[in-house]
Amino acid sequence: MAVIKLNTNDKHIMNLAAIVGGTRSILYKKVDLLAYDCDGFTIHKHLPKAVVFPKNTAEVSQLVKYCSLHKLPFLARGAGTGLSGGAVPLNGEVIISLVRMKKLISVDLENRRAVVEPGFVNLKLTNSISDRGYYYAPDPSSQYCCTIGGNVAENAGGAHCLKYGVTTNHILGLEVVLPNGEIIEIGRNGVLDEPGYDLLGLLTGSEGTLGIVTKITVRILKNPEGKQTVLAYFDKVEDGSHAVSDIISAGIVPAALEMMDKTAIEAVEAAAFPVGHPKDIEAVLLIEVDGIAAGIEEQINQILAVCKKNNVREVRAAKDEEERGRWWANRKTGFGAMGAISPDYLVQDGVIPRSKLPVVLEKIAQISKDSGLRIANIFHAGDGNLHPLVLFDARKPGETKKALEAGSQCLKACADVGGTITGEHGVGIEKREEMRFVFKEEEILAQTNIREVFNPDNLLNAGKLFPTPGRCVEIKKEMKTSSSS
Repeated sequence: MAVIKLNTNDKHIMNLAAIVGGTRSILYKKVDLLAYDCDGFTIHKHLPKAVVFPKNTAEVSQLVKYCSLHKLPFLARGAGTGLSGGAVPLNGEVIISLVRMKKLISVDLENRRAVVEPGFVNLKLTNSISDRGYYYAPDPSSQYCCTIGGNVAENAGGAHCLKYGVTTNHILGLEVVLPNGEIIEIGRNGVLDEPGYDLLGLLTGSEGTLGIVTKITVRILKNPEGKQTVLAYFDKVEDGSHAVSDIISAGIVPAALEMMDKTAIEAVEAAAFPVGHPKDIEAVLLIEVDGIAAGIEEQINQILAVCKKNNVREVRAAKDEEERGRWWANRKTGFGAMGAISPDYLVQDGVIPRSKLPVVLEKIAQISKDSGLRIANIFHAGDGNLHPLVLFDARKPGETKKALEAGSQCLKACADVGGTITGEHGVGIEKREEMRFVFKEEEILAQTNIREVFNPDNLLNAGKLFPTPGRCVEIKKEMKTSSSS
């Protein structure tokens, strides 16, 4: 290990710096660490012990081995765009930042796969292969800056996941550094349905609690032959909600089926990409169909018929790719656009059966009224993935707590109709206690038992994903007592 001269007497900082090659690859001063005290969930902030920037898998492995040996808590971080606090260093962790591991390692068009490092930006993959007629399907709203490694950790979704599936449906292989520093490979050359346990499925969406992903093999798709995008305006949110269910019930599976309510429309029209939505409209659907060119017009006509049946006021078709791009930019900046109408916001991420859209949206409206806080709704309507955005002002005493309570109530409303508490943003620290809305204590225990197999010392991203130990501890004690007797 090289001798590194740093302005610190902390031997761990010096030894970590030696692993990654020196002072340019580590941050440890408070002024530098402030940028890493939270991710996109800014309500909770904690300073890490240090931030290190490895260049390859070998350095990640050495860092993990060092932390494991010396019982230093640690976690991995990508671009920090997560919305549930998954990268917040609750325990003064050493943050292993993967942003320097950002290579597109290989592209195999014949077998329709690509290999990337975890710090490779989502949209950059599509941009790198689009001239050859291919793209990467998962498209979170933050795709212009979020990393594929982070997408794997959270099992990220996106607007076009209605038809094409979320991240887990596009992962063919992973290289992973386990919490003891061991390096393993899961998935062999993209072969589907390997024998044994589905470790790809287990690791994808595990929120950085089971291992650190250092290489990813993804599925890439051929660009669709045809594509058409329409906007449909409704005078009532209820009519727009019924239209969503009726489109799917008619056997049509659009590539994307997005919805925004009046408050969300107000925000996106006040932000960077206004498109001229009517100011008095209550709901807008953004609908896109793709596939074989010969069938596109028929699908659009069916969708128009469903919208008319549900009292649509107006339908617009994108006249060219430039207009389509502006419509999508308007939608995808929806979260950030809330800053144009509110100093702070909290975004939730519940999932419900499509048929329950009118019921749950009405319940969210009541939560808004009762709390005295505006709630905007902008979401992936086609797959029932809701994103209520609770607007508040953290400068006002008590409003942050009130916003958190309103957000929790929105998730409870989703769970009560047979839904769940997250579709793509993850649990992190934000929704730990809400896990009890959908899981019994015994079910939570079964999941924490899996975590202990991979992460027995709980040094990797501790305190995330699962609720504060309660009856789980008692159940575990009972199990140990009964097994010993």
